[in-house]
Amino acid sequence: QVQLVESGGDLVQSGGSLRLSCAASGSIFSIYAMGWYRQAPGKQRELVAGLISGISTHYADSVKGRFTISRDNAKNTVYLQMNSLKPEDTAVYYCNINIGGVSYWGQGTQVTVSS
Repeated sequence: QVQLVESGGDLVQSGGSLRLSCAASGSIFSIYAMGWYRQAPGKQRELVAGLISGISTHYADSVKGRFTISRDNAKNTVYLQMNSLKPEDTAVYYCNINIGGVSYWGQGTQVTVSS
C-alpha cells in the first residue's frame, strides 16, 4: 500500500508563489511517473505537471514557464513550485504516483489565488 500526503496549499495573492509537497510512504518501488493534477469547481481534473522516470517533464501549456516539478528521491517527495500565480490557477491540487501501472492519489490541497 502507498500513501501520499500533500501539503503547501494556501491562499495567495495574484503574482505570488507557493510550493506544494507530496510525500510518499509505504511499498514504494520503481516509481514510473509522478505528477500534479488540479481540479477547479465545475471542471474536469487536468494534468498540470508530470515527471516520467525522474527525467522527462511535461507541463500543461497554461503553466509552462511558471511551474516546476521536481523530486527528492531520498525523501520520496515530489514538489510543485508555482510562481506568478494567477486567479485561474485556483483549484484543488492532487499528487499522483504511478508504480508498476497502479495509480495512487493524494487527498488534495487547496490553492486559492486572489486577484
